[in-house]
Amino acid sequence: MQFVLTPLALALLALPTLCQDLAVRAERLITMAGPPIADGVVWIEGGKIKAVGAAGDVTLPASLPVLRAKVATPGLVDAHTVVGLAGWLNQDHDQDQLDRSSPLQPELRAIDAYNPREPLVEWLRSFGVTTIHTGHSPGAVIAGQTMIAKTAGDTVAEAVVVERAMVAAALNEDAVGGDGKPGTRSKAAAILRAKLLEAANYAQKRADDEATPRDLALEVLADVLAGELPLLITAQRARDIETALRIAEEFGFRLVLDGCAEAYLLLEELKAANVPIIVHPTMVRAYDETENLSLETPKLLLEAGLLVALQSGYESYVPKTRVVLFEAAMAAAHGLAFERALGLVTIDAARVLGVDERVGSLEVGKDGDVALYDGDPFESTTHCVGTVIEGVRVSAIVR
Repeated sequence: MQFVLTPLALALLALPTLCQDLAVRAERLITMAGPPIADGVVWIEGGKIKAVGAAGDVTLPASLPVLRAKVATPGLVDAHTVVGLAGWLNQDHDQDQLDRSSPLQPELRAIDAYNPREPLVEWLRSFGVTTIHTGHSPGAVIAGQTMIAKTAGDTVAEAVVVERAMVAAALNEDAVGGDGKPGTRSKAAAILRAKLLEAANYAQKRADDEATPRDLALEVLADVLAGELPLLITAQRARDIETALRIAEEFGFRLVLDGCAEAYLLLEELKAANVPIIVHPTMVRAYDETENLSLETPKLLLEAGLLVALQSGYESYVPKTRVVLFEAAMAAAHGLAFERALGLVTIDAARVLGVDERVGSLEVGKDGDVALYDGDPFESTTHCVGTVIEGVRVSAIVR
């Protein structure tokens, strides 16, 4: 596949790479904090948004570089991926998303495996994705921790937004059978309960006696029980979703549901529990435990009043990831208005992840993360012609 640089892309590349004071001017500026603005401007200073509004209402310094686009949106937020742990080569040395040595490993930290130079990170940002929630994949009862990162930076320290975001667990078919995993669903639920009980006892012992030896795994789950970290449970079948809700009620931890292919069968239960949901990629293949998926699930969950986001998820084949821009476009084609669908990968995703004070919308004081397009972002012929992260132009290549 050849890459072509348009005049806009060439102009973007001509700008200083480390410029952190710039403006984006778009024929249609979608802020996700109010109605779209015709001929709108976002002024970024020191990596943060200084002003947003109609071009006629924002006076920019004469020397300020201005990037132009047909449409500009907040930088996209991928609510759940394994990019950075899973690499594009699909070889053992770049597949750190799942350790198969034990079904319970909450102590595994995503930041210890994340590769900010992974080509898939660059590939995602070329579509306007600026923030990712990434970490260990849902292939074990507790696979490890997750993190939130920007899709820029050469080191983990430069990329990371939240070192410990959630603890990734699973009550799905990938978490049972083989590789030392529990053999049945009830066994998976039982060992999860047992580990949570062990963590509760550990926390009490530590509170009573600081000399109690540290246990890294139990420390993490004690933080879950204390409400400091959410437990992200992947469950696709209705019965597995019910089990996740049941365990969360028993132990009182903050639950975030992931996947939820059959969530439309439990709308009343989910509404009563009021848990955030990161829905599977809209276009994920419908087989095995996702065989009953519906392309209208995001619409139905939103209509039920739930907080919902979309994800790229985990793919076992090259190129190893989906792109949330396309997943949101498909959701828009199945019942959602444009801005509701875009919200699934911008402000709503940021809210699910708890980082909406920084990203997800174009508002004064937030990070200067902007995606630039040469047309409607959901049209198949549209290109992302530029990506800005905290005021730095990081992508300007057109496919």
